[in-house]
Amino acid sequence: SKESEMQHGKRKLVLLPDTYAVCRLDKDAPAPEWGTGGPFFSMTRTAAELSVVCLEAQVPGGVRKAGGWRILMVEGPLDLSLTGFLASLTGPLARERVSVFAQSTFDTDFILVQRDQLEKTIQVLEVEGYHVEAASV
Repeated sequence: SKESEMQHGKRKLVLLPDTYAVCRLDKDAPAPEWGTGGPFFSMTRTAAELSVVCLEAQVPGGVRKAGGWRILMVEGPLDLSLTGFLASLTGPLARERVSVFAQSTFDTDFILVQRDQLEKTIQVLEVEGYHVEAASV
């Protein structure tokens, strides 16, 4: 049944420590050394830009960035054929006007939310049946 399918799809989310920044570099910029390290970082190059998500404390001055992000990691691994899972997280948050920046890897999904919306985010997701816990470091 659809209901048991939805229950089966509910997951635990792990709140990663630290605060992150999303940075924009020129499309030809080399991958920056400062953009690596910590429990999470991501670099994506397109024809227009190089985006770097990394620990905010590591970003040097003068770099274009949006800071203040916290990361919730879906406890994985997720099956790559799973459909609608990210929407089951982001849909309820969108209804509550929580802006998210999503990142996916082979194993799982990550949602970044602004620090000042973290408490609201956790409340919304727990109402939806998700369990949120802090990362064990």
